[in-house]
Amino acid sequence: MRFADRADAGRRLARALVDYRNRDPVVLALPRGGLPVAAEIASALAAPLDVVLARKIGVPWQPELAMGALVEGDEPIVARNEAVIKAAAIDERAFAAATQRARVELEDARRRLLGDRPREAIAGRAAILVDDGVATGATARAALLSIRRRGAKTLTLAVPVASAEALAELRREVDDLVCLERPTRFGAVSAFYADFRQVTDEEAVAILARFSPAAR
Repeated sequence: MRFADRADAGRRLARALVDYRNRDPVVLALPRGGLPVAAEIASALAAPLDVVLARKIGVPWQPELAMGALVEGDEPIVARNEAVIKAAAIDERAFAAATQRARVELEDARRRLLGDRPREAIAGRAAILVDDGVATGATARAALLSIRRRGAKTLTLAVPVASAEALAELRREVDDLVCLERPTRFGAVSAFYADFRQVTDEEAVAILARFSPAAR
């Protein structure tokens, strides 16, 4: 399966999630790439849309390789990928320095994307976390832990495509997992999209504005 773009992936996911429409859902995107996907789902389910702000903690000389992830909160959650840390021979000082950089980036993203926008209530609701794809699963796992901490009644991960290894790890964290494409060989999320251009801050803010509490 190949998706035309993130909106196409979101529409396909929405069809698989139609039963959630009457479960008091709240859709939560991992920005920025997850937002166009999540917007289609939120529209189809008549659900509010919010984000879970997270930052990958990358290996210093290979930033795209996640050795962990940091997720927003009163007490930010740090999820470690011990296999990558060990393989890359990362010591605790290097991990702590990379985590601090992620904290700065996370706060910057909060200001740029959210400003003073009120956050959606999650406690007691059916929370659906959405991204445009999952490779290692480090960021998604940290986000799921954060949502669970906020008191979601049920927790679902919905993604168009993911690696088998990541799904095996993430399944333990959720009540339901919806993934449309589970390739035996996984190179990069972008390989499953015809159009995988970067989502800009302006596009992300515009999507969130469509689903602001004031707009409902």
